[in-house]
Amino acid sequence: MRRRIRYAVSLAALGVTFLVINFSKQINLTHQSYDKPRHQYAVRHVVDGDTVELSNGDRVRYIGIDTPEIRERKGSEWIYKPMPYAEEAKEFNKILVEGKSVRLEYDVQKKDNYNRDLAYVYIDDKMVNMEMVKQGFAMIYTYPPNVRYTQRFIEAQKDARDNKRGLWLGLEENKISTSQAKNNIGMVRVIESEVVDTHLTEKLLILKFKDNFKVVIYRNNISPGLKDMARSPNKYFKSKTVKVYGVIKKYKGHPEITLHDMSQLEILK
Repeated sequence: MRRRIRYAVSLAALGVTFLVINFSKQINLTHQSYDKPRHQYAVRHVVDGDTVELSNGDRVRYIGIDTPEIRERKGSEWIYKPMPYAEEAKEFNKILVEGKSVRLEYDVQKKDNYNRDLAYVYIDDKMVNMEMVKQGFAMIYTYPPNVRYTQRFIEAQKDARDNKRGLWLGLEENKISTSQAKNNIGMVRVIESEVVDTHLTEKLLILKFKDNFKVVIYRNNISPGLKDMARSPNKYFKSKTVKVYGVIKKYKGHPEITLHDMSQLEILK
């Protein structure tokens, strides 16, 4: 009987030892996956305000932000046609990172559809993504599941907007109507108008206004507390006056603003 008890105790002790060792290994693996030296690279080339090329040839797209485009797609080719403030954003990015050593921090999704790395980029302890927003060279771009610092980005953008830095300079003073949207392609503008209709797809909620102007909302950007707007968009939006801001782009010949965060839209009445 005593022998069986000693055997059971020894077996339990062995099991506990195994669990401790295995847990320690897991901790070490987790630590190594975020080890700073393993994600330290030199920036060889700045592509634009939110994309860089590393010394190993990889391209990195900054998570959480969007800057005006440097190029425009024409058929199968890209041509140099910078949007307003695109060159300023690129130059500020160059000042921050070109030729310097940076550290990458990843979120849930590590690659985009163009096979670029998706990362938060750091110079020492300063996040470059956040600095671009804070100084008014970029707008926030919320795209789940990479939402680790969304609230901090929202606060940084509010600060830049309140203090009229960069692309926010003169924003409220340049409020336009839907009929003027087609003449402001590439500009960051504020529009106030009445929603005349809505359209819901699997991925998008589209608000329609007069003058063929649209606001496009990605459904995965709608927080759980606002799910009613996707369930019954007409009830939520139709005949309501809304205020929206963002970059006006052209899609199939008509102007639209795509919301990258719901803070870009406000229902007035």
